[in-house]
Amino acid sequence: MLDGFLVSHCAVVMVAAGHILLTKRDTSAAIGWIGTVCVMPFVGVCLYLFFGINRVHRLARKLVKARNPQEGDSDSAVRWSRSGEGTFKPLSRMVGRITGRPLLGGNRLDILIDGDNAYPAMLEAIRQAERSIMLSSYIFRHDQTGKIFVAALTDAHRRGVAVRVLLDGIGAGYFMCRAAKALNEAGVPCRRFLHSVLPWRMPFINLRNHRKILVADGMTGFIGGLNIGDENCAATDIANRVGDMHFRVRGPVVRQLAEAFAWDWSFTCGEELAGRTWFPPLAEEGTDLLRVVTAGPDTDLEKIEYTVLQAITLARRSVRLMTPYFLPGTRIQAELALAALRGVQVEVVIPGRSNHRVIDWACRADIHPLLDAGCRVWLSGPPFNHAKLMVVDREWAFVGSSNFDTRSLRLNFEINVESYRTGFAEQIDDFISSHRRGRLTHHDLDERTLPVKLRDAAMRLLSPYL
Repeated sequence: MLDGFLVSHCAVVMVAAGHILLTKRDTSAAIGWIGTVCVMPFVGVCLYLFFGINRVHRLARKLVKARNPQEGDSDSAVRWSRSGEGTFKPLSRMVGRITGRPLLGGNRLDILIDGDNAYPAMLEAIRQAERSIMLSSYIFRHDQTGKIFVAALTDAHRRGVAVRVLLDGIGAGYFMCRAAKALNEAGVPCRRFLHSVLPWRMPFINLRNHRKILVADGMTGFIGGLNIGDENCAATDIANRVGDMHFRVRGPVVRQLAEAFAWDWSFTCGEELAGRTWFPPLAEEGTDLLRVVTAGPDTDLEKIEYTVLQAITLARRSVRLMTPYFLPGTRIQAELALAALRGVQVEVVIPGRSNHRVIDWACRADIHPLLDAGCRVWLSGPPFNHAKLMVVDREWAFVGSSNFDTRSLRLNFEINVESYRTGFAEQIDDFISSHRRGRLTHHDLDERTLPVKLRDAAMRLLSPYL
């Protein structure tokens, strides 16, 4: 009996360890998982099956082979002219190669601060839509704001508009999503991304679709950090209010937004969205040079992180970023520190208190290297701001759904847009600077009591899954 148990123990450990060695690129992650399956062979293997194996990557490869890509907008692709030569030309070339998307000119990117400005614009686009609506959101509450969106989407569906709504399987409510229920009852096609109430039918519980996309008639798009809920409006009690920034996009780059949604929709339910209903010809609307950058634990792994790393490397004067959660990992930390050491002004703006205290604790344990290198870390005051923004040299901006934490950079499906227009970058840079309140210093961190330091350090160990 004991011999049989030992044989089973060794067999399970060997198979799991072999798989870990062949698939885990991160040495510390590989060592951690091997230690887990050795110490707890059966429980550890179950944990590894649920949280350690990236089956999404395998499925994505199959979808890439099966899917026919949409016709490209090659006529709108921007070639770098004299105005584009300079510091960020290597960045544009690199991002183009890793994403397979061209940098597109002729776009217009408008800033929409908070739900008070973004929601009316989004609802107007839904109400004016004549052919199609794509909407993806991480959180979609069934409160006053959510009900208005449900009604607008339902009305569009009833007047013959092709509507597709994709909500995350965790963020929108694991056991119950009333917004999805209301939409489905009204006949609106609404699906949950990687969702099942039965845990054994949902082996992707740690992978989330964090993208926020709205595309109306394939011509007007919205992207950013804004979820759908009352907390994003000024009328909300200040203690619970969430500040944020969203963006309205017009021009050829809207096609890239639509393609990102179409990929996620196909991934979720197998339906292919194609043709002019979803992808009409697009005219130029402005002067912005834009490109969509997607990331996720599939074929887009680490593409947002690579973009951030290259941009920091090219910085000559300043790097400013604003994020609700700051646990970027060693690579981005090292690049920010090196930038500061070579004389670049590096400023990070994070909430004095976010809506996830555990992440705040882990951040305090992880931020010492940046302060040591001379980076300035600022705390923003209430209301808690959920915007995810980055600007380099007041010339290049990177905005969208991705936080600067390991979850967003490695596990979540995210979508950002990069802008090469100086005027837009200056606006974002000024917005970040306007939220600087108190400075986080070495003294603040040293003043923590020993129990608090131990708590923060313990939470830091969980940073890949927070």
